[in-house]
Amino acid sequence: MKQYVTIGLSSILSALLAVMIYRYFEKPREVVIRETVPAQYTNFDPMDVSKQRAFLSSSPTNFIAASESVKPAVVNIKTIQESGGLDLWGGASVGSSSGSGVIISADGYIVTNNHVIEDGGEIGVTLNDKREFEAEVIGTDPSTDLALIRIKGDGLPFLEFGNSDSLRIGEWVLAVGNPFNLESTVTAGIVSAKGRSIDILEGQDRIESFIQTDAAVNPGNSGGALVNTNGELIGINTAIITRSGRYEGYSFAVPANLVRKVIRDLKDYGIVQRGILGVFIDEVNSERAREIGLKTVEGVYVTRVTPGSGAADAGLQKGDVIIGINGVPTKTLPEMQEQVGRYRPGNTISVEYYRSGKKQSAKVVLKNKANGTSLLTQKNENIILDLGFELRDLTREEKRRLDSDGVKVVSIYRGSRIERTNMDPGFIITKIDNRAVKSVDELLNHIKNATGKVMLEGVYEDYPGEYYYAFPVD
Repeated sequence: MKQYVTIGLSSILSALLAVMIYRYFEKPREVVIRETVPAQYTNFDPMDVSKQRAFLSSSPTNFIAASESVKPAVVNIKTIQESGGLDLWGGASVGSSSGSGVIISADGYIVTNNHVIEDGGEIGVTLNDKREFEAEVIGTDPSTDLALIRIKGDGLPFLEFGNSDSLRIGEWVLAVGNPFNLESTVTAGIVSAKGRSIDILEGQDRIESFIQTDAAVNPGNSGGALVNTNGELIGINTAIITRSGRYEGYSFAVPANLVRKVIRDLKDYGIVQRGILGVFIDEVNSERAREIGLKTVEGVYVTRVTPGSGAADAGLQKGDVIIGINGVPTKTLPEMQEQVGRYRPGNTISVEYYRSGKKQSAKVVLKNKANGTSLLTQKNENIILDLGFELRDLTREEKRRLDSDGVKVVSIYRGSRIERTNMDPGFIITKIDNRAVKSVDELLNHIKNATGKVMLEGVYEDYPGEYYYAFPVD
């Protein structure tokens, strides 16, 4: 027994001695635990969309700071519609709808979707801090489903515009809105695709080049903010694709760079000043790419060039494949429409295209719907849209062939007043109410001041005789 005790004490003493010797000769070591370095940010001028941001939006995946900065600037919008009919109790029937909006300036300008407020009479806005305001409509643009409204206030929280061109597939984004009237709801997802067209907007000028995300968006989110993890506005949530009526993983937002241009026009002019390239276009398919000699199935195929348009003046031709606008690749038709949609009549853009297998470029001066470079007034724009056609002045060559001045009808909107007259595109208006017409401006000025019915007189180049079309202007 004594032998075991002696051995145990000897073992313990040996261990203690070894520890003492180790600590004497071995210096203490510092253990460093490395964590993700916070992303660095650069200043970004929202008016300069050419700048690329430097922050890494997907690292770290911490949405707290962005959420806290965005929520105060996202509002709830309620519209009240009073129909002309009566309810069961003999009173006027009243309906209401709700959506979201984003404050974009400290003095109360708010961007939202056109479909959120288009049928509304009274528009109420509730801020994140519960304050309530009545809003006035500054302007709407159904072709992009955007609207600008305003509330009376100063020092309001607002969001800065980000650069939607710099978004990348797989990047983290946040959707902020008021689904089901739940205040300031934040959801996260990634950018699933860019330049998406889902064929939901109507009209000849529609622009569908949506940012697709899988951030949860539900009824009531329309008009709300899509932001990056730096808290910058990079889109306005607009639509979802669903079979159940609820979120199923596919939501779509209007890109911020397009929103910025539309909203600026609505604020400055009351309407969107749409720059028109002057070409009819289609997607490039495999067969076309093979015939043209393209290495990839990308670009926008020109099927026709409007005479006298900016594209015609710059030398673009049928069969050209547009691959870029101002250095930005346009692989699809929606991408090209979005790029051109950012500019006004009179702006010059650089168009890159393929012709006969060779890459070329041209400077194109964009024109308005009347085929001029001036900015249209809201009244002239409304006349053109209300009647339902697009017009342009005759070219010098057309005047020479016809030995006459006039205005040419480029296209006619389906279901419009002009279509109901049975007029066809290509009609050349030479007289209105028996007065000679030399330009689109002259024609529109006469229609503005007319009452009752208007009579248009003119010719078709390929058909003999004169033709007459009458329509009401009241």
